[in-house]
Amino acid sequence: MVDLDHLRQILDLVKEHGLLEFEIEQDGLRLRLRKEPSGAVVEVPAAVPGPSASPAPTAAVTPVVAIVEAGEDLEPEPDVELAVVKSPIVGTFYRSSEPDAAPFVEIGSAVKKGQVLCIIEAMKLMNEIQAESSGEVVKIYVENGQAVEYGQPLFGIKT
Repeated sequence: MVDLDHLRQILDLVKEHGLLEFEIEQDGLRLRLRKEPSGAVVEVPAAVPGPSASPAPTAAVTPVVAIVEAGEDLEPEPDVELAVVKSPIVGTFYRSSEPDAAPFVEIGSAVKKGQVLCIIEAMKLMNEIQAESSGEVVKIYVENGQAVEYGQPLFGIKT
């Protein structure tokens, strides 16, 4: 399991030093961070471990986080269409309806258009976020309980 406080410290260090890419592997868990100047979400290809320092871009950047279990491949399948479900509001992301309940979806879950994927709490209102297309959940971009911004990617669905 990923320690969110440790992840926040890593993100702060990456931001503080203006790194565009950072990778660490520890206890069978590989974490790779990459900033894109365009703000677009991209697949992070496998590369040589270790940080690479370059000058910070002047445009706004969006961090992309890929958390991978040991042995899992980061390369996307060729010609795979991913429908990215983005947050329509600012709020707190929840994967289930209650703290002890099972998540609405997991990686590998088959979903239908209109199916509830998560809840985003905004100003004490619970907003159900639904799948915009049918397919298989292949990416979950945020952690349960994490604050999300408008337009932030939440799920990647292979159509």
